[in-house]
Amino acid sequence: MRLQEYGVGIFEATATRSALKKLLKKEYITVDGIKASTATMIKGGETITLSLPDPLKPGRPVELSLKVLFEDEYLAAVSKPAGIAVSGNKFRTIVNALPFNLKASSRRDACIPQPVHRLDFPTTGILLVGKTAGCIRSLNRMFEEKKIRKTYYAITMGNMAELKSINEPVEGKSAHTELKVVDRVPSDKYGRLNLVQLHPATGRRHQLRIHLAAVGHPILGDKKYGSGFHGSKLYLHAASIAFNHPVTGEMLCIKDKLPRHFRKIFSLPE
Repeated sequence: MRLQEYGVGIFEATATRSALKKLLKKEYITVDGIKASTATMIKGGETITLSLPDPLKPGRPVELSLKVLFEDEYLAAVSKPAGIAVSGNKFRTIVNALPFNLKASSRRDACIPQPVHRLDFPTTGILLVGKTAGCIRSLNRMFEEKKIRKTYYAITMGNMAELKSINEPVEGKSAHTELKVVDRVPSDKYGRLNLVQLHPATGRRHQLRIHLAAVGHPILGDKKYGSGFHGSKLYLHAASIAFNHPVTGEMLCIKDKLPRHFRKIFSLPE
């Protein structure tokens, strides 16, 4: 199999696929003494070596308190606030805050906690995190095999018809979203505001925002794909995530109640 698949989680610094790919491109990984690349194949029995210029370890504490929705030795789920990047070059990110909000795992393959999916900068809601290398690999595979179901809520603008699904390519790749209009309220400015429940069947970047804009009903507060709104919040929230625990097999359904700015417009269920 490809090293870029097998190598996820074998070192703390390769806890995610994107992290492994970056290290391969920087030529920090060798296989049997030969510099590896994203095309390197392994058969078994090889010696894989990671050589970093400086050890990767948590730095000074990030003063960002996160609401922990679920946590055990293998994984956790936190509530991401709006206006905070999941990762990136900035110091104040969810990734940098995780080690100071979660308990360290005592498992042999424990690693620095890493998110296993992404949420946009202005989006709120559930972010799933792996705490061991094995669990991160399993969760990544479950996302690929569509064994993890995510539910979002959004508030959209305009008189929205009853749609059951949207099938529109995103960046040239197929993308599918299931949706249901849960409630509507009149709006002097936008004609109508709609509370929409969303289930992304694929995980393209900005998929929900692009899909809703494509059918003429952009998300309230979406400055990138919407128009005519200049507020400070995006009305998109990752409300629940359901899956079988990759280690214990327990069925988990983790929920994060909708934020206050949603509740100013709609009376919403917990």
